[in-house]
Amino acid sequence: MVQLGVRSGAELRKRSAAARKQKQTRYDCPKCGKAAVKRAGNSQWACRSCGSEFAGGAYSLTTPVGQAARRVLDNIKKGGSVSAKKS
Repeated sequence: MVQLGVRSGAELRKRSAAARKQKQTRYDCPKCGKAAVKRAGNSQWACRSCGSEFAGGAYSLTTPVGQAARRVLDNIKKGGSVSAKKS
């Protein structure tokens, strides 16, 4: 399929190129550790080495919200508590 270019400004072309690069990048597999995870579909990721399948972001394996949630869960598993930052 032909990639259609973005025609409405330099900033949008840069964003489109960044999203395309994230989609086509190989990511490290959380299960086996090899750089073999590729996008299989919308928010679907599959490791070509061990065959594991993951749900993630639309253009990258993890999202900023997912990373924050993982940090909170890891903190709870270590015996910490969930507390809101007060500023």
